[in-house]
Amino acid sequence: MPGGDRGIARLLAIMARLRDPEGGCPWDLEQDFASIAPYTIEEAYEVADAIDRGDLAALKDELGDLLLQVVFHARMAEEQGAFAFEDVVAAICDKMVRRHPHVFGNARVEDARAQTASWDAIKRAEREAAGDTDDSALAGIPRGLPEWQRAVKLQARAARVGFDWPGPAPVIAKLAEELEEVRAEFHAAEAAPGDPAVRGRLQEELGDLLFVAANLARHAQVDVGAALRGANHKFERRFRAMEAMAAADGVRLEELTLAAQERYWERAKREA
Repeated sequence: MPGGDRGIARLLAIMARLRDPEGGCPWDLEQDFASIAPYTIEEAYEVADAIDRGDLAALKDELGDLLLQVVFHARMAEEQGAFAFEDVVAAICDKMVRRHPHVFGNARVEDARAQTASWDAIKRAEREAAGDTDDSALAGIPRGLPEWQRAVKLQARAARVGFDWPGPAPVIAKLAEELEEVRAEFHAAEAAPGDPAVRGRLQEELGDLLFVAANLARHAQVDVGAALRGANHKFERRFRAMEAMAAADGVRLEELTLAAQERYWERAKREA
């Protein structure tokens, strides 16, 4: 394999040089875990975007950017005497072997569902060994996840103990119910503009609506993030087409009435 350990060693050396107080990069030296965390999340999304677009050349680059984030965090931890990159690698290797006893040991699993149950049981045992006394079915779901992703994980965990709708039909009915509650709160907000209690209820009902929508996606076995990315891409493609159509007619969208914009939108839907 090209690069191999020498490639990793080179990357670690580059990161060490960037963080060197004597002659390193001023920007890199100013960073800490908290300031780098948003970049780590952003790079993970860019990996997902490259996969979604089927762009393997971009995926190679984005995976490199994501790897750099791991190396950056590990370097800062090493400077504090906490752990080093090698410890990160050792920890994940140990974890993968420990959580796959059917591959690296003598355990047997019948299918992917049984493997998921085994994985969860092993994770529970790990938490207990670490002194975590939270025995809830929802234990261990990170709070740092994007909220839509956390919603799906919460629902999936609850479903494993039987707390779930029997199929999509009641979820759709619940979605309609939540939509009516949102509509009622909008009417209340119009009647009492600026009332913080009304705005709070509206936010709560919108949250319930989004939570149920995420549950419906789970029942459809549709990834919420992929579905939303697709919707975003579609909207962007059509909106840019609207702008191009308007420009070709010698006008700008902001100069048009909403009705005129809607006509361009309908054209864009047909043509883009």
